[in-house]
Amino acid sequence: MARNGPKNWWVLVGRYTSLAMLFPACTFVGYAIGYLLDKWLGTKWLYLVFLLVGIAAGFVQFLRAVQKDAGNGSQ
Repeated sequence: MARNGPKNWWVLVGRYTSLAMLFPACTFVGYAIGYLLDKWLGTKWLYLVFLLVGIAAGFVQFLRAVQKDAGNGSQ
């Protein structure tokens, strides 16, 4: 049964809770990839580059979700 009204409050809570877990996960994965590459290549700076890439990826996903909900609340 489809509803044309605003999204259910619990659906939004679930979406934003998953985003709250996605941001630290992206950050950790970016750091882990950089750390492993540093160990493998013998460098000492790749962890920082991939940490920043992970943070940027989490932030982009957060902005996409917020824009989707703000732009079209009855999807």
